[in-house]
Amino acid sequence: MRLCPGGPVVRCVRVCCGRGRWRVCIPKCVRSTWAYTHLLARSLCYNTLTNWDTVNDTLFEPVFWTADRLTRLFGQVFVCLVVVLTSSIVLIAYMVLLPLVLHTYAPWWIVWHLCYGHWNLVMIAFHYYKATRTPPGHPPTTKSEVPFVSFCKKCVTPKPARTHHCGICNTCILKMDHHCPWLNNCVGHFNHRYFFSFCVFLTLGCVYCSISGRNLFIDAYSAIERFKALEAEPAGVPVKGVGLLIGIVPPEAVNGQSSFQTPPPTFTLKDKLLNKSIIYMWVLTSTVAVALGGLTLWHAMLISRGETSIERHLNKKERTRLAKRNRVYKNPFHYGCFNNWKLFLGVEKRSHWITRVLLPSGHAPYGDGLTWDFYPHRKEPLPV
Repeated sequence: MRLCPGGPVVRCVRVCCGRGRWRVCIPKCVRSTWAYTHLLARSLCYNTLTNWDTVNDTLFEPVFWTADRLTRLFGQVFVCLVVVLTSSIVLIAYMVLLPLVLHTYAPWWIVWHLCYGHWNLVMIAFHYYKATRTPPGHPPTTKSEVPFVSFCKKCVTPKPARTHHCGICNTCILKMDHHCPWLNNCVGHFNHRYFFSFCVFLTLGCVYCSISGRNLFIDAYSAIERFKALEAEPAGVPVKGVGLLIGIVPPEAVNGQSSFQTPPPTFTLKDKLLNKSIIYMWVLTSTVAVALGGLTLWHAMLISRGETSIERHLNKKERTRLAKRNRVYKNPFHYGCFNNWKLFLGVEKRSHWITRVLLPSGHAPYGDGLTWDFYPHRKEPLPV
């Protein structure tokens, strides 16, 4: 490498006057040295595949790593929390709502509440158990003839279509939607229906409890306010022996309670707990109904479009990329809204809408999650 002639630094930067303005003329040796250093730095951290998404993923990798480890660590805690909260609502419903229904409602209305409430409870328990215990599906780790579309750098195995790597489970998942901490399991090809059905029936159950307990909530809230008002009143002062001397208290009240003392409160600890449990049930079920209802509608929209949560973002990027080239992207796994629901729910005939949708069913989904060849059903509906 040739050194800059002239010796002093001042000679390396020559100030020239040209065309009526001053400009700095950097010697060629300095410019070549800077270009070489810049190229060397870029060669260490840059390649043709680098983009802002890669840079952001690299910068946030410690955050993702911490979140994955914490989610994996507290997975069983979240499952226990779901079981405890659901059990508490069921207990309050049996102890508060059920006696009210049996004593105040008409017989036919009682039958409806008993049938719907127990059916909804069975559907929630069944689908939550299946969603947590059913493996989502994994690609083969040995050599096979299954076609693949990419290669997982973490598992060092081929990835079939719609397969993605889960950092929490530390494995690839077939048709991965997301990792659900409330299930302590990934939502994939073989348990996606169980997860969605659990969300639907839990939302319906929360809406049912919220509507059925609305009047009870209003009464309980009013009772709690009355309890607070009574507790805020100062207690009376009992009058003892001095009152007998001045003629205020009759003799028979000397050994007992004076009639001038504030009477004891008309509510008990049981009344407090009962009303607070009603408020707790209504607030919890109403909050879960709104939050989980929004999540359920989001997943219903994705199912109608033949997408998962991950594919939603990938397809959006692909549509944007092709739109710049005046081209239209079509989702290859979208077979029409109605057909998408049939494939997702496993409906093959009319009776399956009852036996496989409205009743507990452990049937497997279409396909093995490795190949997706439902093209004959893209134009014509499934035979239902």
